[in-house]
Amino acid sequence: MRIACSLGSLLSIDEVLQCSEIISKTNTDTVWVPETWGMENFSMLGAVSTKTTNQKIGSSIINIFSRSPSTIAMGATTVDSLSNGRLILGLGTSSLPIVESFHGSSFEKPLQRMKEYVEIIRLVTSGKKVNYDGDIFKLSNFTLLIKPLRNEIPIYLAAINQKMVDLAWNIGDGVIFYLRPLNEMKQTISKMQSKKKIDVTCQLITCVSENSEVAVERAKKTVAFYISVGDIYRKFLAKNGFENETFNIFEEFKKSGFKSNHELVSDSMLNSLAISGTPDECKQQLTNFVDAGIDQPILQFNPIGDTMDSFRLFEKTFLDE
Repeated sequence: MRIACSLGSLLSIDEVLQCSEIISKTNTDTVWVPETWGMENFSMLGAVSTKTTNQKIGSSIINIFSRSPSTIAMGATTVDSLSNGRLILGLGTSSLPIVESFHGSSFEKPLQRMKEYVEIIRLVTSGKKVNYDGDIFKLSNFTLLIKPLRNEIPIYLAAINQKMVDLAWNIGDGVIFYLRPLNEMKQTISKMQSKKKIDVTCQLITCVSENSEVAVERAKKTVAFYISVGDIYRKFLAKNGFENETFNIFEEFKKSGFKSNHELVSDSMLNSLAISGTPDECKQQLTNFVDAGIDQPILQFNPIGDTMDSFRLFEKTFLDE
């Protein structure tokens, strides 16, 4: 099993680097670093690459509205060189509130934009001169000043709705799923992989503790957070078996914020979306997701209590085998 870890927004920069150093001594396949509105992704990927040796380094995700395709290609080429060819470039559209409120861009034509980004990034990272005439972007005579370490850097697309899923299978080397119900994900993977094989990853909210109730509560709070602030997740989950839960969680969020809306995350919803409980319980739940067809589960580390103590239990549970 190719286990990967996601180290991100709930950790400090020092904690990400400490955890990465611990991971470097395990057989973990990939260290994924998210970008929300905290740590800048390429800086962190470069730093993580110095703390690891064999692990691949993944961005989960770089959004395609806050940087030009050429800038992303430059960042990817730089990190790939720093890591000696270990980068996986994860791209996504992010969401309208983040793109428009935080970055001041217009959330327009996400599918066409993603298609052109991937095309341009692949051209630029090949080291060849780029002349590109797209619907959104037009480039003339652009060539990197540095020589790329590899001819191709793997590109994975974050996908929720079916049109982006189709695009991921059409042009991506892999796909990154998140907050996708277990049964729906199993059906989608089976259908899509029958057409063409790509690397299927899924980032899974993961909370492990010797106290099962504490871990479950922590996971429910994370699920409730994304449902509350993420319109796209809320709509997708409502269409795929959790209409009552998403409605109730969001309504309670509008009334009282995050104080208690996690209590409305049902056990069936949690078990379909996340991994939580004691080490033994978490290992069994991981098996359920792998059986759904995920090639690389990305375990999103959610600390409980002291971050490093929590991570050592996480490592012992998932990474020491």
